[in-house]
Amino acid sequence: MSIKILMVCLGNICRSPLAEGILASKLPKNKFAVDSAGTGSWHIGHSPDVRSIAVAKNNKINISNQKGRQFSKSDFDSYDYIFVMDNSNYENVIELAETQDQKEKVQLILNELFPNENVDVPDPYFGLPNGFEIVYNMLDEVCEVIAKKLIAKHQ
Repeated sequence: MSIKILMVCLGNICRSPLAEGILASKLPKNKFAVDSAGTGSWHIGHSPDVRSIAVAKNNKINISNQKGRQFSKSDFDSYDYIFVMDNSNYENVIELAETQDQKEKVQLILNELFPNENVDVPDPYFGLPNGFEIVYNMLDEVCEVIAKKLIAKHQ
């Protein structure tokens, strides 16, 4: 039985697909499964943003086969860990939680680097031309920490 991790952002086309691809590349596939979702429904069935695909490809990660989907209440039962990209995503996901156990699965991803500081991963969609590289580097750093913790915890 594998440990299941879900990455969540707003549209599931920029940040969470990158986080999914990065973390999956750092974990043994026989023990861990990583997926992603968005809190919104605009991009259901769509591929990740071409800029996310490009920055991942430049770092030897292929996310081009991912398809957007919306977070649902059943994800609380399906996943062991739920990492959200920003405070707005956190509030949207927590709003759907029905139990304390479900709420405890949800964490702001950058709290792994900056405990209790509740720092957002910026949404690069409308941002700077190098925004996707900045987000990739942030997620790569935090996913390295998460991967080490998960591997140590689930040996």
